[in-house]
Amino acid sequence: MRTNLSVEEALALVLAEARGELGVEEVPLREAYGRVLAEDLASRVDHPDQDDTAVDGYACREEDTWGASGDNPVRLRVIGESPAGRPFAGRVGKGEAVAVYTGAPIPPGANAVVRVEDTRREGEDVLLFAPASPKDIRPKGDDLKRGEVYLRRGDLLTPGRLGLAAAMGYPRLKVFRRPRVGILSTGDEVVEPGEPLPFGGVYNSNAYSLLGLVLEAGGEPVLLGKVADRPEEVLARLEAAGPLDLLLTSGGVSMGEYDVVRKVLEERGEVVFWKVKQQPGGPLLLARLGGLPVLGLPGNPVSSMVTFFLYGRPFLFRLLGRTDPPYRPLKARALTPFKGAKGKKVFRRGVLSVAEKTVRSTGNQSSGVLRSMAFGNALVVLPPDQDAREGEEVEVIPLTFVP
Repeated sequence: MRTNLSVEEALALVLAEARGELGVEEVPLREAYGRVLAEDLASRVDHPDQDDTAVDGYACREEDTWGASGDNPVRLRVIGESPAGRPFAGRVGKGEAVAVYTGAPIPPGANAVVRVEDTRREGEDVLLFAPASPKDIRPKGDDLKRGEVYLRRGDLLTPGRLGLAAAMGYPRLKVFRRPRVGILSTGDEVVEPGEPLPFGGVYNSNAYSLLGLVLEAGGEPVLLGKVADRPEEVLARLEAAGPLDLLLTSGGVSMGEYDVVRKVLEERGEVVFWKVKQQPGGPLLLARLGGLPVLGLPGNPVSSMVTFFLYGRPFLFRLLGRTDPPYRPLKARALTPFKGAKGKKVFRRGVLSVAEKTVRSTGNQSSGVLRSMAFGNALVVLPPDQDAREGEEVEVIPLTFVP
């Protein structure tokens, strides 16, 4: 067992446990939002499938409209119209025009469009007060070309990508199975919300924070309830967890007499590492139990969330083969001071303004103050032994699960 690792060393070991490949399933397009593609997608169509108009107006020959102005309008004869879905069947000749509407095909013979706001209809004719232009014609395949790959294996299906898959002609998509992530809370003091709260008890907030984090990262959370601080009960619950891709425990991994999760995993499993030089979340543990990766998260609510975000989320991204990174650090100017820690990398909670590139503290930075994760939207990263003064530039990790 390794101990007192740096954040970078610990993350590398966690990612090394994301081995193998998840199964693939095919789902209807309407059920694919938020899933991860399991194959490359090439367009089945050209879009548009022929030259079409980007505006409402009149399609005509550009050369017939040269010199048109407010003082010197050009008159063309309107020979028909071309709404989207009902293209004009004839051909545009000299001195002729066809009324076109956004998305409609450009009739043969026409090579330019004049916008409707630059025209006035007079019976069977139209007056043009500006020259027609080809710039409002979208060429065939301008958006999508048949056979070209636009979405790739590992891409998260966002709203735009879901629409793109539909535009390419796919009614169903192959996606990776969601990783099943067990969530087990430990501690004699832990009580489920809604139950009477005894003296010294706490409600089981960690299970539901982690449930949200697992869902947001693309996993399928499996709530395993809570278990008392007794080794035999912890072991029984761990062994009965069922088929999982990752097991999360919260609490029981520190150095106290009742921190039994670590002791059980040391005796019955294989502990890869314990303790990371970071704050909050220093007692983080990584183990294997019968081949199942186990992340032992600290029991304090903030520590539990921060350690999952820094380690569990990248684990799920790696397992899913996602093409996007689990988080994207950026730089911001500190509006308040942030306190570092001796020998530890620190993650303070902050309120980030992306537009202004500034960040301020959420206030009390205790790892028991869950409000800082509810109303903060960023982690301010401080290297070991380093504070940040007001006005200094700091590294910030946006918490993308915060709306």
